[in-house]
Amino acid sequence: MQEYKAQLEQQLSALKIAADQHQVDSLLAYLALLVKWNKAYNLTAVRDPAEMVTRHLVDSLSILPWIGEGRLIDVGSGPGLPGIPLAIMRPELDVTTLDSNGKKTRFQNQVKLELGLSNLDVIHGRVEQCDKGPYEQIVSRAFASLADMLNWTGHLCSDQGVFLAMKGLYPEAELNQLPPGYALKACHRLDLPDTDGERHLLILGRA
Repeated sequence: MQEYKAQLEQQLSALKIAADQHQVDSLLAYLALLVKWNKAYNLTAVRDPAEMVTRHLVDSLSILPWIGEGRLIDVGSGPGLPGIPLAIMRPELDVTTLDSNGKKTRFQNQVKLELGLSNLDVIHGRVEQCDKGPYEQIVSRAFASLADMLNWTGHLCSDQGVFLAMKGLYPEAELNQLPPGYALKACHRLDLPDTDGERHLLILGRA
């Protein structure tokens, strides 16, 4: 995976994200495991490793500037996105990933083992039945509508906690259907290098 190192470093630099050598190596080791497991278990529709660098690793890390302190849970994590890249880049942060697909959480546990991610906790289960909260930060990437995300994960969020929803186009219609008691706190457009199409980070909280 070293052939993708320059691409990864260049794209992180374009986002002004500083990564040391150990972090870069860990991200590439995660990429190698994802490519290997994807051949057998179909963890992601993206097949090309170079595309995975941009659409998975760099996309996940594009929200890093808005990740604060306090426990974080990545709901509907799939193969660990964005939770595992965030755990690699923020070793002091307590990161939990949750997914209902057993193949995907088995893969995540293998990544945790091989990369020695002691700050990562992997949960196989449905978000509605998870009782491990409260978390200060709840992250989702292409997981559900904003209303569903808030309704399904509200019980996991601390009183002052925030919901970080990664979206493509600005979801005007979804924002008009937020459940009572929730409000949009901030919105950031994410300018991903070498990528067409819009990406947005929406930060929501209790009104």
